[in-house]
Amino acid sequence: MNRPMLFLATALLALSTSHVSAAPAAPPKADEHPWTYRTQRLSRAQLDKLLEHPESLLLIDVRRPDEVSKLGGFPVYLSVQATNIEASLASIPKGRTLVTVSNRAHRAGAAGDLLASKGYKVAGAVGTRDYEEQGGAVTRIAIPLPPASAAAPTPTTK
Repeated sequence: MNRPMLFLATALLALSTSHVSAAPAAPPKADEHPWTYRTQRLSRAQLDKLLEHPESLLLIDVRRPDEVSKLGGFPVYLSVQATNIEASLASIPKGRTLVTVSNRAHRAGAAGDLLASKGYKVAGAVGTRDYEEQGGAVTRIAIPLPPASAAAPTPTTK
């Protein structure tokens, strides 16, 4: 092989194998979306610090009730689904610092932005799944079993 061909073959080989040596990029997880909200995304430590003063704090959980029961939440909160925030403004006190809650904080971030635009003091948004993954404990409420069937025979006395 002459010199120009050898150089060309070496260059092509280097180009064709260069992508093999680098580890393939892992696809992003479904819950890894860029944070695009003005509301601050709170870590577990930041929320725990706010929870030290519950008298001035109000958690607003913007998830559906089935999400709260399935994934857990915080022991005390106001439940207002994300789609109903604007219609529920009259029932949200302005005298408290608000933290909005959802599973991964994205709906909570959007709700926080809306509330802040309406004059509410929003400390941030938190995701219960994020909080739990960072070592925090969420409350899970066991769904009660239905009562024993009324059709069950009862002993009779004569």
